[in-house]
Amino acid sequence: MTEGRTHSRTGRKPVQLFATLVGVVFLAVGVLGFIPGITSEYNEMGFAGPDSMALLFGLFGVSVLHNLVHLLFGVLGLVAATTLALSRAFLMIGGGFYVLLCVYGLPIDRATDANFLPVNPADNWLHLGLGLGMIALGLLGTALERRSPGRDSAGY
Repeated sequence: MTEGRTHSRTGRKPVQLFATLVGVVFLAVGVLGFIPGITSEYNEMGFAGPDSMALLFGLFGVSVLHNLVHLLFGVLGLVAATTLALSRAFLMIGGGFYVLLCVYGLPIDRATDANFLPVNPADNWLHLGLGLGMIALGLLGTALERRSPGRDSAGY
């Protein structure tokens, strides 16, 4: 792939490839959250709320709702990857959502219904990393595209 140009095998721009990658990762994590063994305490998984004791990779709190959110973001990422504008929006807005989810998760009492997904400290730091990573990929993909010679202005 030439810097900033369309990827020769897929016909997609870098920001679209990034949205696809992020979408695939979210789909994978959403599916893995439903697999016993990869998710410890699987039999303790609840639909939502602080009573779900399931842990993806033995570390990240998950519930049916939490896994469904990952699957939804995965589908959104793949749909968004069809255009430049949607790819950027998915990465930037979705990244902002995950940063806000971290900010929400940090102060809440883990044992209350406010912890509806549920989230734990590992989730909070992961959400922060995901959010900042998505925003960085949106900015990087856009910068690569805008630097490429002979680009058109479609999608800006």
